[in-house]
Amino acid sequence: MKLASYWIDTAPAFTAGAQGSVPPRADVVVIGGGYTGMSAARTLAMQGACVVVLEAARVMQAASGRNGGQCNNGLSHDFSAMVAQYGLDRARTLYHDFDDAVTTVEDIVRTEAISCDFTRGGKLKLAAKATHAAGLAATAARMRAEVDPDVEFLDAHAIQGEIASPLFHGGLLFRKSASMHVGRFGAGLAQAAARHGAQVFENAAVTGLKHQGGTRYQVVSTRGTIQAGQVLVATGASQKGPFAWFRRRIVPIGSFLLATAPLPPDVMQAILPNRRTYTTTRVIGHFFRTTPDNRLIFGGRARFALPSPSDDRRSGAVLARGMVEMFPALGRPPIDYCWGGVVDMSADRLPHAGQHAGLYFATGFSGHGTQMSVHLGARMAQLMCGARTDVLWNTAKWPAITGHFGRPWFLPAVGAWYRIKDAIS
Repeated sequence: MKLASYWIDTAPAFTAGAQGSVPPRADVVVIGGGYTGMSAARTLAMQGACVVVLEAARVMQAASGRNGGQCNNGLSHDFSAMVAQYGLDRARTLYHDFDDAVTTVEDIVRTEAISCDFTRGGKLKLAAKATHAAGLAATAARMRAEVDPDVEFLDAHAIQGEIASPLFHGGLLFRKSASMHVGRFGAGLAQAAARHGAQVFENAAVTGLKHQGGTRYQVVSTRGTIQAGQVLVATGASQKGPFAWFRRRIVPIGSFLLATAPLPPDVMQAILPNRRTYTTTRVIGHFFRTTPDNRLIFGGRARFALPSPSDDRRSGAVLARGMVEMFPALGRPPIDYCWGGVVDMSADRLPHAGQHAGLYFATGFSGHGTQMSVHLGARMAQLMCGARTDVLWNTAKWPAITGHFGRPWFLPAVGAWYRIKDAIS
């Protein structure tokens, strides 16, 4: 078993990195070489801007290459709760932007001819308890009437045709959701950004930002200093660099995954015949999907810890037990890969984008980064080049999380509380 991301290990290498020191100036400096940064860089370069991307390590090696490979529509929140908090019109608009995000990814895949197995197979949210199924049924009825006529509730009988597991009592089917090989998509997106003219510098950690008035900044990196007309911060939950304001608003949460060895096709057909993406309704639940070569990708918040080789291995053991409990017909399948990634969680579990002290930013994707980071990266680029006047997720105030300064010291207590909620709800 490799302690490595299956997606990164089986993706082509990025070969278009810039050599030498950074140039003395650029129209835009993008900090971060993941989906957000590369999507923005591609869009800006296509508009004729001189764009420099600074990535602290290797492009697409952090969250963008270490997730579950799900490109889902549908908010993580209950739609009725969103309506109660934001009103129907706003809730409907936010919901549809997640639909648009999946389309943004699909359009890039098609336009740039990226071979990444992008498939709209739908997402199934599985009810872990009978009471959860009743809630999903009510949610489906409201959503069909008010926001998404394509969603469908599957009862306990219908769910048997979707998943060979004794654990579930129903499910909510989102038909617009997709899956893809996120490593290949990331490599293709980065190559596309460079092909359109963005200069991508790897191993270029940003160590200093000096505001020079307006939106102009001096950006200091380990590969030189550059003057920028505009700066986009696309670092996710980075724990390093001069990004303290963002760290106070983003909680880095570990997410862990396994990839089995390829399984017999008849076994995969028996347990997950429709090959969708899947999530469960527990707070500390699981998410999973298959791959074209018949692997099962199985993940979750196995432990409330940040990724490391030791934590990845221990979390993998927890996930393996959960996988066997969910799919007893599998027995104990061989595991080829085990890895962890970091989710950039905001307090409201919604994305945030806009400006702070002249810096542009897009972050806080809260488990939906595969589609929303690509989408908001492109939207912020359009804002920066004047093609749009605002982005949907820009709000006047984004308060810091009380007591949080970067390292999530409170995660064990949060994990304990979530386990209690799972037990009683």
